[in-house]
Amino acid sequence: MYFQRLRDLREDRDLLQKDIADVLGITQTVYSRYERGFQTIPVIHLLRLADFYGTTTDYILGRTNTPSPGTHTTK
Repeated sequence: MYFQRLRDLREDRDLLQKDIADVLGITQTVYSRYERGFQTIPVIHLLRLADFYGTTTDYILGRTNTPSPGTHTTK
């Protein structure tokens, strides 16, 4: 359920969907579809978001509960 992690990461930083859409170079509508799970997020966007948030793709994808890179524990 990566879409919930996307929303949590964004809201924890008090950002709007439009803010993240601008980072990715897409519309707010497309980003909203990622967060609601209506559209699969492309790998390039997943990588950009991991870099932007300073976390790992595994964390965003729910494969680990450790948000910090370097210390990986599986779920």
